[in-house]
Amino acid sequence: MGLSARKKQILQAVITDYVKSAQPVGSRTIARRYMVGLSPATIRNEMADLEEAGYLIQPHTSAGRIPSQIGYRYYVDQLMEKSDLEDEDKAKIKQVYEYEKLKEIEEIIRHTSRLLSLLTNYTSLILGPQLKKSAFKKLQIMPVDHQRGLLILVADTGFVKNKVINLPHTLSANELNRIVTYLNMRMEGLTIDTITSKLISEIRRDLYQHIKFLEDTFTLLGDSLAEDERRVFLGGTTNILNQPEFGDIGKVKSLLALFEQHSLLANLLARPVAGVDGVIIKIGTENILEEVQECSLVMATYCLGKEVVGTIGVLGPTRMNYAKTVAVIQQVVSHLGRL
Repeated sequence: MGLSARKKQILQAVITDYVKSAQPVGSRTIARRYMVGLSPATIRNEMADLEEAGYLIQPHTSAGRIPSQIGYRYYVDQLMEKSDLEDEDKAKIKQVYEYEKLKEIEEIIRHTSRLLSLLTNYTSLILGPQLKKSAFKKLQIMPVDHQRGLLILVADTGFVKNKVINLPHTLSANELNRIVTYLNMRMEGLTIDTITSKLISEIRRDLYQHIKFLEDTFTLLGDSLAEDERRVFLGGTTNILNQPEFGDIGKVKSLLALFEQHSLLANLLARPVAGVDGVIIKIGTENILEEVQECSLVMATYCLGKEVVGTIGVLGPTRMNYAKTVAVIQQVVSHLGRL
């Protein structure tokens, strides 16, 4: 049903108050705090209409109302006003991403997950890039001593993999540099999963006298792919459990168990279709996993250049502060893109 201006105001007031208090909202509260001049009886009638239409729920007889999933969805899509972060929050975000030692992708993601949970007081989930979809950027060997070297593989998404290898005694420093230069030339720009066995055979043929060295190099590539399960980085896992909605020990156990299952969390975060301003909001049963169907998930993808490489998300109760959470995610995605 289409909502009148008054019903929209009342629905917005109920959600605003319930987000703050976690208590059912009555008509007197609305009249006193949000709609001075309108009688509680009139508001009560409008709330009854909103309940009948499915936007509000009355959890107990004679209690006030709380928003339903339909009510939250209408609020998010139609009523939610854009929120601007406080200067203090903006400063915290800026400080994290200006930290000069923040170079490697995993370190950046860990800092981001902590930042999201700190600013929202909810649980953050970040789906990291897949190594096999990252492009080969550089191979480097740094001598450790006259017998060993540190083999380093760098991908364009900031992944760094390394392994200590034995260097052939007959290999001079110049020869080693030539081999590394050749490998970099042959593999530059290829995604890890497109470095095929045919290409590896060609490279082996070209550098047949250094087979042992090449075996170490390709073993590192193979080991990297083998461990390339999509990682989900969590922050503030206990934050959501501090919410009054999760006083039930059964709900707590199921959520904690889910937080241990990264493959399920990766599916939850996988390539969302961007909503308004690049952010998507999934409320309650709109989430695919039963364990989070009493929660809301606010997500956005983050990019390397123009390529989407992962997803950042914030998981909270359906009674979350949606406007602030969206503003935090938008700010963080913006900084991640620049970084």
